[in-house]
Amino acid sequence: MAYKSLSKEQQARFDPMITGFNPTDMYATDHIRRLLQTFPGVFSGIGEFTIHEEFVSSKIAGEVASLQDPALDRLLDFAGEAGLVVIIHNDVDVPFAKEGSKPAYLTQVKTLFKKHPQATMIWAHTGVGCVVRPIKDHAANLEEMIKDPQFSNLHFDISWDEVAKYLVSSPAATKIVADLLIRHPDRFLFGTDDVTPPNQEKYLRVYNLYAPLWGQLSNDASEKVRKGNYERIFDEARRKVRDWEAAHVKGN
Repeated sequence: MAYKSLSKEQQARFDPMITGFNPTDMYATDHIRRLLQTFPGVFSGIGEFTIHEEFVSSKIAGEVASLQDPALDRLLDFAGEAGLVVIIHNDVDVPFAKEGSKPAYLTQVKTLFKKHPQATMIWAHTGVGCVVRPIKDHAANLEEMIKDPQFSNLHFDISWDEVAKYLVSSPAATKIVADLLIRHPDRFLFGTDDVTPPNQEKYLRVYNLYAPLWGQLSNDASEKVRKGNYERIFDEARRKVRDWEAAHVKGN
């Protein structure tokens, strides 16, 4: 309702997302469908929502969230049908994993992405967390997915200061990331992931942490990662979701 009270010019500056649903609940999809029908013209996507996330997953009510839960499959099928962007947080590994061990969730999350080719997916933080470090050959694993046409619907988010600390931890790490982004500039998105920053300085903190990375990117890659990919993905989502609403909301 707060969004709908804004002028059209102000509304154009936001892309509201549906959150607060339980991905283990078979009725979560019905809740999301109902929100689109109740508030047509508002939402662009779902998430960020969590499946496996360090210490957060245990706070989800009811069953333990799982990448193999049929409720999640139902949710992603509907997202693909309605055109909703999906921002999903799923750690690539467990906290404090032994260095060099097989990542706990990489195979499962790849299987999930492949099962839902119609849904536009953004993998939050590329699977990294506060204490979930990048896995061995992390960039190479991402590039392998990017080159596989079965993941053409998948994009990678590099927001959050906890991610930045790894990606710019050394000149060598920054160069690996920069080279990856230059080779695949259409597949990565930047964001702050900063909750209720009290001022612009705090809001720009994560952006400034990435200064070593921005300095190594080509103009084309920098523009796409910082702004262009977001605009492209969410402009298309707006169009698709509005089309779905026009076909499924009475009175439209």
